[in-house]
Amino acid sequence: MTKKVAVLTSGGDAPGMNAAIRSVIRCGVRKGWQMFGVQHGYQGLISGNIYEMNTRDVGGIIQRGGTMLGSARCPEFMTVDGRKLAIRNMYQLGIDSLVVIGGNGTQTGSYELHRMGFPVVGIASTIDNDLCGSDITIGVDTALNIALEAIDRLKVTASSHQRAFILEVMGRKCGYLALMSGIAGGAEAITLPEIPTDPEELAQTLQAAYEHGKSHALVVAAEGADYNAAKLTEFFVTNRDRLGFSVRSTILGHVQRGGTPSAYDRNLGSRFGLGAIEALDRGETGVLVGQIASKITTTPLEDIVGKTKALDMELVRLAKLLD
Repeated sequence: MTKKVAVLTSGGDAPGMNAAIRSVIRCGVRKGWQMFGVQHGYQGLISGNIYEMNTRDVGGIIQRGGTMLGSARCPEFMTVDGRKLAIRNMYQLGIDSLVVIGGNGTQTGSYELHRMGFPVVGIASTIDNDLCGSDITIGVDTALNIALEAIDRLKVTASSHQRAFILEVMGRKCGYLALMSGIAGGAEAITLPEIPTDPEELAQTLQAAYEHGKSHALVVAAEGADYNAAKLTEFFVTNRDRLGFSVRSTILGHVQRGGTPSAYDRNLGSRFGLGAIEALDRGETGVLVGQIASKITTTPLEDIVGKTKALDMELVRLAKLLD
């Protein structure tokens, strides 16, 4: 009997999602399965926006950022009745399993479908890299490189005008993007949601950089930190005479999500897509496909839902040593 498998993307888009979609569809077709795409995430399951896809439908998408299937918020899916309707719509088309590409909130939805008895396999995809069950998730590498390019560019103009720049990066309540881009970009300081910020200590760091003759200074701030770009700028402006530097801030925002996916993210998405199809072929559902110690792995959804991956404190220590 031919399997019928649907795939959707949900939550925030991430560079490399299209590579995962492409891989799921093509690897499924290779097995002789009938493959379907769902438009606009869980909303598409409820509205019945589901259509058959073949290998040609995913041609020419691997280099594109975002998700060709679209994403949308769906409050109705948070209700039992909404999820029952989604399952009913899939059953009416003969769809017997679902691949869900997304981050924490998205995989919580996957888990709820799994609890209701519908076979689901998740794929780890979020630029925040806060999802348990994978060392790195789809989109992280591209987002980091976009942040690093911004840092390098800001340093040029900062040096020209002897300024201190604050660059705010995304990541919600996870400081991974800020930490890794700050280390790679040679930031004087990094603010993280996981660690309380002492603005007075930051001011002293910038003052010391100025007194040592540096032509610029850089602070990378996580958007979810207690001191983000706005709060740091407010504090530094009132202490400008001490700092020596004039202060400017830049909020990178959704620019990080919209980039052309890196080679790493394209390959990671492709590997995760194959991993999801192979898990379904084994009859293994209710799991998240991720990468741990460079190996493609599966982790039960019940082990990741409601949890957030912790920062590597050795990397935090390294950032302190290098500032």
